[in-house]
Amino acid sequence: MAKADKLKEEIGWLKIIFGVLIATDISLVAWLVQNYEKANQLLMVCAIVMVLITFVIVWVNRVAYRNIDELEEL
Repeated sequence: MAKADKLKEEIGWLKIIFGVLIATDISLVAWLVQNYEKANQLLMVCAIVMVLITFVIVWVNRVAYRNIDELEEL
């Protein structure tokens, strides 16, 4: 039962991280849309950060689903 509890806690933390990353990604996209003409110098940096955050979101999602699958097997 301890392994199941550990997996549940890890899934809970992954949900929090997932939510924070989604909010950050959406905020960054909104800022880029609003300041597209003004932010020429920062545009590439923000675009790269946005892509990195999106990849981290996908990774967190995969880890969470892996843990959920492992929890089902217990």
